[in-house]
Amino acid sequence: MDIDVLRDYCLAKNGITEELPFGPDTLVFKVMGKMFALVGLDEVPLRVNLKCNPEKAVQLREEYPETILPGYHMNKQHWNTVVLNGTINSSMSFELIDHSYTLVVSSLTKKLQQELNNL
Repeated sequence: MDIDVLRDYCLAKNGITEELPFGPDTLVFKVMGKMFALVGLDEVPLRVNLKCNPEKAVQLREEYPETILPGYHMNKQHWNTVVLNGTINSSMSFELIDHSYTLVVSSLTKKLQQELNNL
């Protein structure tokens, strides 16, 4: 997966904005103002930090120890860094993005969830 595919997939979701709050090398995707994906634009291969259920995070890291790592500069219990080097297929990458998006949406206030549903 390359940055264009990842970016298009994230931006197709409801309520998404993209920003560069940490400088020009880190693209951040937010849903209703809350981060769900961070991409290191200067990384080769491409890496993305995604929110993850803690139990699932541990399971994924054990299953893919070279590809799914504790979240770089993030709460390592709730975030994974996924190395997009071809080890995991695009379908699984999309599933991990969806999981992150869903977790963040579920943590939004009822008011923000309603606003998101109305978009």
